[in-house]
Amino acid sequence: MPLYEEILEAVAFIRAQTGFRPRTGIILGTGLGNLTDDVEVEAEIAYRDIPHFAVSTVESHKGKLVFGALDGHPVVVMAGRFHYYEGWTMQQVTFPVRVLKYLGIERLIITNASGGVNPHLRAGDIVIVREHINLLPEHPLRGPNDERLGPRFPDMSQTYDADLRRKVLDIAKAHGVRAVEGVYSALQGPNLETPAEYGMLRRLGSDCTGMSSIPEVLVARHMDLPAMMLSLVTNVAYPPAVIRETSVEDVIAAASAAEPKLSLLVKELLKSL
Repeated sequence: MPLYEEILEAVAFIRAQTGFRPRTGIILGTGLGNLTDDVEVEAEIAYRDIPHFAVSTVESHKGKLVFGALDGHPVVVMAGRFHYYEGWTMQQVTFPVRVLKYLGIERLIITNASGGVNPHLRAGDIVIVREHINLLPEHPLRGPNDERLGPRFPDMSQTYDADLRRKVLDIAKAHGVRAVEGVYSALQGPNLETPAEYGMLRRLGSDCTGMSSIPEVLVARHMDLPAMMLSLVTNVAYPPAVIRETSVEDVIAAASAAEPKLSLLVKELLKSL
């Protein structure tokens, strides 16, 4: 079945479950799933039930769409995302973004956990991403292009919405949250990077690095959907002398501890829209 028809089938299924109309889509990353606790839930739909959706296999990713109001703002939250390293294709990884666009969202907020490669960053800092460096081995737009979804060659010079970035930076300053604009890079994973790789990423101009999010941004840009990314630094990975052995449990614990700050920024941003 062509991608466009798959999108319409998934949208039709979701609309048969709920008539709720979200304005903003939110993707929650590793250790950041508790934001759904603050949503006045109208409906929840498991990924496994939605036609053509993959199923998240990563610890701390709940694997469902949550529809409802977050401080009065209508949202749909992806409680868990898909990663290329899980074995999904890039088209499967990004399929939910296309479905959310066709459900009528006006913007996409993406969160993730990352390793800091800017020596000025600390664990718990939030990077408001202004640009990215894509080092993933596959691309979600590879293959035939359907002009109904977007152009063959989308421009990436203004990838991350400047107005949303400015608002979040102002909110962070007003609430005393350590947040800076920066560059996010992504590698395939699932292993964490070597010290030499962290050094390479820093020399390339990266401030923080992870294993996700850029594919979703590429598809959002392809569909002319305004997007922003908030990356929560869970471990400091540069210079080499500060690197400590890190497990997924360490990442989840660090993300969970700092999650209230990220939730504050998201909720205050939604209030301003």
